[in-house]
Amino acid sequence: LESSLLHLCEFVEDCEYTALSTQILHLLGDFGPKTSSPAQYIRFVYNRVILEKAAVRAAAVSTLAKFAASVPSLRESIMILLKRSLVDGDDETRDRAAIAVSILNVAIEENPYITHKEHFDAEVSDISDVPSPDDSAVYLFRRQLPMTFEKLERSLKAYIDTPGAVESTSPLTFSSLPILEDLVDEGSMEAAHGRENGALDLTPLNGPISLKKEKVDPAAVVYAVPELASFGRVFRSSSPVPLTETETEYVVTCTKHVLSGYVILQFNVENTIGDQRLEEVRAVVEGDSTVFDVIGEISAPSILCGETKNCFTVLQQADDHTLSPTSFSCELRFNAVTIDSSGEELGDSYEEEYTLEDFEISISDFLAKVKVNDFRRSWESMGNRNEVLEKVGLKFKNLTDAVAAVIDFLGMLPCDGTSLVKVKNKGKPHMLHLSGVFVSGCEILARAQIILDETVGVVLKIAVRSADTQLSRLVIQCIQ
Repeated sequence: LESSLLHLCEFVEDCEYTALSTQILHLLGDFGPKTSSPAQYIRFVYNRVILEKAAVRAAAVSTLAKFAASVPSLRESIMILLKRSLVDGDDETRDRAAIAVSILNVAIEENPYITHKEHFDAEVSDISDVPSPDDSAVYLFRRQLPMTFEKLERSLKAYIDTPGAVESTSPLTFSSLPILEDLVDEGSMEAAHGRENGALDLTPLNGPISLKKEKVDPAAVVYAVPELASFGRVFRSSSPVPLTETETEYVVTCTKHVLSGYVILQFNVENTIGDQRLEEVRAVVEGDSTVFDVIGEISAPSILCGETKNCFTVLQQADDHTLSPTSFSCELRFNAVTIDSSGEELGDSYEEEYTLEDFEISISDFLAKVKVNDFRRSWESMGNRNEVLEKVGLKFKNLTDAVAAVIDFLGMLPCDGTSLVKVKNKGKPHMLHLSGVFVSGCEILARAQIILDETVGVVLKIAVRSADTQLSRLVIQCIQ
């Protein structure tokens, strides 16, 4: 490790590429403090502060802060170097230096460690040069955030939108923030899949730039209804499920909002009949099991032609029944009123019923697609105490379709790019890594080996780990 880092230090001295220099500095900050002589790398890092562009100088300041946080005996020496960057001409470099100096000052006052010179003195050579567990500098510079800044922003917005959250006296922590799904960018996935299969990217370099759309929380519709807001925070919301054809007189979709112990069904109803007004529109659902009970309905008062409004049905999960896939029949009921072009009523209203397609609440609806920073490390740290193994055959003719189906069945997030089947690995088993969080807040990991056998078809070997054996078995049941 040390010889490799020294090679990188020599390389970065003459590197002309900003991105490569910042990546090398990042590696030095991560692995340099773990070596037997971390002080030897400080000179190389500080040279970047003196000689490089603004982006590299800012990265070098962050690397120096990592060394100071990890090696207490170097803090006073590094503080002298960091203070010189407080007058840097670049705003980012100055800000990083100011934050580092401020945090390290507090850390030094809280934990007055020995200096670098004292550490190598013969009388104190046995003193460990390791920061204390409660060292604030280590917490701020060495520990990673449990989520990205983009996801943290989304979580905070969702927290603020949750009824009663702002008024709560409970402390705001990462664990108290709403669990948000890490959605895969379908466009980038398709492009990556095309490159894996040898396709050319024909997107013009000077083509129009598509702006990133702001993600809208689908649960906001639920929070806007006072009667529904009292049920608490929505864990996750499914994609809208069509219950009619798009060309029918009434176009209906269903969105499943999952909460702890409840499922709120949002029926989005569009009226396409020009001479008819719908009143007191509600959806009547009946399940094929005793897992869920209908405990309430909220109707849409009136829907004119061309309007789209929502009605809701609330399901409660029975405490004495294990969660299992449940199919529901559904019927739209309303009072129809014939109107003229001016909106005047022509005659009395009459009751109408309109049969919708059946839909299902599956176990995967209770799983949120949540990414883990390091799948392998998370898998090993979770252990196999509650692991459940299964081997099943799937009716698919190729690995690509089988992998996509397994991801869809489990409703979890593929990790480490394992959702793509590489052409060069044709004929070899494909490994799929998946992560997610159950509605109870329990983390779930899955490793699947998918093999294409010419005689028996596709064979799936899957292992699921979580903190609860029963939950691991429940996830296995998602495979159809």
